[in-house]
Order: sequence, then structure tokens, then C-alpha cells
Amino acid sequence: MMRFEEFSQVFDEMPKRIGLVNERTYGVVLNRYAAAHKVEEAIQLFYKRKELGLELDLAAFQTLLMCLCRYKHVEAAEVLFHSKQNEFQPNIKTMNIILNGWCVLGSLREAKRLWNDIITSKRYKPDRFTYGIFINSLSKAGKISTAVMLFRAMREKGCDPDVAICNCIIDGLCFKKRIPEALAIFHEMCERGCIPNVATYNSLIKHLCKIRRMEKVYELLDEMEEKGGSCLPNARTYCYLLKSMKKPEEVPEILERMKRIGSKMTGDTYNLLLRLYMDWDCQEGVRSTWVEMEREGLGPDRRSYTIMVHGFYDKGRLEDAMCYSNEMTSKGMLSEPRTKLLVNEMNIKLKERDSKRTQGYGSGEQP
Repeated sequence: MMRFEEFSQVFDEMPKRIGLVNERTYGVVLNRYAAAHKVEEAIQLFYKRKELGLELDLAAFQTLLMCLCRYKHVEAAEVLFHSKQNEFQPNIKTMNIILNGWCVLGSLREAKRLWNDIITSKRYKPDRFTYGIFINSLSKAGKISTAVMLFRAMREKGCDPDVAICNCIIDGLCFKKRIPEALAIFHEMCERGCIPNVATYNSLIKHLCKIRRMEKVYELLDEMEEKGGSCLPNARTYCYLLKSMKKPEEVPEILERMKRIGSKMTGDTYNLLLRLYMDWDCQEGVRSTWVEMEREGLGPDRRSYTIMVHGFYDKGRLEDAMCYSNEMTSKGMLSEPRTKLLVNEMNIKLKERDSKRTQGYGSGEQP
């Protein structure tokens, strides 16, 4: 726990020494007050800016509001904003800060209220950030139809959405299984000169893989590889493809495509391969993936061992599962709660099995 009384005393002494307090120092202290939920102290610090040799202007006021909103003090930030309108001329950037605060907090009701205040006011004109903040909030709340309507209205108002807003709409539509509409937005953004990026393609590929529209998936993948730059496929792209594979013979082609464009394997990719090979009971694939992962210095980690323990257990190979569990423990890795329960269950089963064998030997049964 930070000792704020001592902290305040030290900070009060700092202005007496020229050059010790600058915007960075002030920002750190303001942020710590907000993080510790000391709202009044944060506001008091703001009004000490002149004593600290710093400007008491709108930009500084907006920084204060952002700090308060970042740590969930959105109501306090909005009350302060309204109370200081004569002192600091409000603009759309200030409104965006409060709107984003409510959206991040997950309060769609308050976000809607503030949105309505913005669009009905003659003082403010929503900009791209305003639309982006509210569209993102609507999408996350599952209100994708409303988000699409706002997306359309945004264009009609002459405010062109950027790639981040388009991605939000596409991902939201895909999540709701409205893939044709998502593809329509994708083609529309390309026609209007809004260049998609890897996140755009990944949203589409992820959900197209789920519904097994593999021809369209590979069409998009070819397009990504051809465009390159910000559209170049990444490890996540190929993980979506790998998850859609039905048999181990399909894996090498995907890995070869990764290698061809210089996309590096990650620990997550190796763990995915381990899980897939385990599900397919392809032990050669499991062994080769494990060896390569070790050679590349990307594992094994706790997730790798968890996959092995659970995979072998599901196949009835309790001794192999316990072997990997013991190896994980010997490396100082803590098991996940579900794995601990499984290991306890395996120990009981192995003891019961050994006990039965011992009894069988004692009664003269052949091993």
C-alpha cells in the first residue's frame, strides 16, 4: 500500500527545486491518485499545476478526465466536466473522453444518454472517434444491428469510417453469424478506399473456417499473401486454418505457407499443433512438434504439459500422463486447478490398479 501522506510531502517539496517537476512527473502522480481511487486528491493536484510551473489549460483538464475514467471514476469525471464548463470550454474531444469512459465501464445506458446529448446539442458535432467509440460499445453489447445503422448514418453525415471501425462492424456481424453482410461491408470498404488490414481478414477467416467455407478462406488467404504489408497473414491467421483441419496430413501445407511468407511459429502455434495431434492420436506428430518446440526455445510451457497430461489421460495412458505431470512439477510449473484434480484421480486409479495386481500375484494368478 502506497503511503500517500509521505508521498504528498515529498511531492510538495519538489517544486522548491527548479526543474524537478515536469509534465511526466505530474502525469505519474496524477495517475497514481486516480488508481488509488483518491479522486479529490487528483483534482486538487490538477489545481496545483500553476504552483508547479505548469499550464492550467484545457489539455491538462482533459488529461485529468482521462485518468479518472481510466480507473472507473466516470461519474466523478462527468460531474467535474459539467461543473467546469465556464472554466474550460467544452469540445467534442472532452465529450469523447467521457463517452469512452462509460463505454469501457460497460454502461451502455449511460453511453446512450451521453450520445443523445452529443447529437442533440448544437455545441458538438460527432467526429470519427465519437462514432468509433459508440459503435464499438454497441457491438460489444451485442447490438450489432444498431451499430450497423450508426455505421451507415456516419457515412451519410460525411464522416468516413476508418479501418478500426470497419473491423468492429465486420467482427460483430461475423460473431452473429451474419457472414454475407460482413463480406459485403468488407467489399464496400475496399471500394471506398479504406484499406483492410490483417485484423480485417482474420475476423472473416476465423468465422468462415467455423462454417467450413474453405474455398472463400483460401481466396482471402491468397489475397493477404499477395497484398503483403499490413495485410500479411500472421500466426493467428494460420492458427484459425489449423483449427479447421480434419486430419494430420493437411497440416504440412499450412506450415509450408507460413514458412514461405516468413511467418514465425509461436508457442501458441506449437501448443495448438500438440492438441490437434493428440486429438488425432498422431503420436509421431506429437513427438516431432515437441522436439521442434524445444529446439526453437518456444516451450514447453505449462499449457504444453497440460495438453499432454489431459491428452494421454483421455486415451487411457495414465502412466504417460503422470510422466508429463511429474516432469512439469520438477520444472517448477504449477498445474492448473483442473489438472490437479485429474492428477489426484489418476493417482487413485494407479494405486487401485497396482493393488489389484499385487492381490492377483498373491493368489497365484499369472501376471
